Amino acid sequence: MRIDAHHHLWDLTRREQPWMDGPWADPIRRSYALTDLTPHLTAHAVDGTVLVQSSSSYEETADLLALVAGEGPVRGVVGWADLTDPALAEVLAALPAGLVGIRHQVQDEPDPDWLTRPDVLRGLGALADAGLVYDLLVTPRELAAAHTAVRALPQLAFVLDHAAKPAVAQGDWQPWADAISGLGRLPNLSCKLSGLVTEADWDAWRPQQILPYARHVLDVFGPDRVMFGSDWPVCTLAAGYEDVVALAESATGRLGAAERSAVFGGTAGRVYGIGAP
Repeated sequence: MRIDAHHHLWDLTRREQPWMDGPWADPIRRSYALTDLTPHLTAHAVDGTVLVQSSSSYEETADLLALVAGEGPVRGVVGWADLTDPALAEVLAALPAGLVGIRHQVQDEPDPDWLTRPDVLRGLGALADAGLVYDLLVTPRELAAAHTAVRALPQLAFVLDHAAKPAVAQGDWQPWADAISGLGRLPNLSCKLSGLVTEADWDAWRPQQILPYARHVLDVFGPDRVMFGSDWPVCTLAAGYEDVVALAESATGRLGAAERSAVFGGTAGRVYGIGAP
């Protein structure tokens, strides 16, 4: 099964997206529905998807989960929940079926060590108890804290979104590369091959600028712990869906057929516990 492990949908008539905080977001400042994404999935033989939250809202999470119940491609939702809520276990239990994971915009927290707070670690433990995955949305600033949290909770499956957003546009390699190598030694962490085009120069990026970062992720984690994600429609700030797929196919071109199959579906299916309906 071919899976896009990371995309977004939002309806700006229902709620704002606070992260769209400047003119830079104008090209994607509209609503995106599943019908907008489906032609891209069909063109690239994508059978299923993981739909990821984009705002800190239980209401949005409920809206996204409603899409899992249909006959469309959405196989699971990574929603939002307040990890610091002492009643988190009860909140999670009340959410509809289809929830496979939780994510919070850790990159927006003022404290780079937010992930290591006792109340946050307690919340992450509740996710493990509920059989959910935790998606790490972090930048290089938060990687040390992410390492601490992943080590502290070996019973919880973590997924690192967008390879922790290396500064591709500036050509920065260190300390990102060493931090990723350290994270790759933690067996309960997988990594998404996603979001790299928007960390490059949106108007002038070239595959050869991005591929070293993608291949480092593959080398460090191995194909069985790497999953393809388009990050559509955010990716369209820099590239079309077809460009992101082509970039991932180029990055995995040195792999065998079974390894490519893992990156383009097998890893996401296993980690998120999703598959054919």
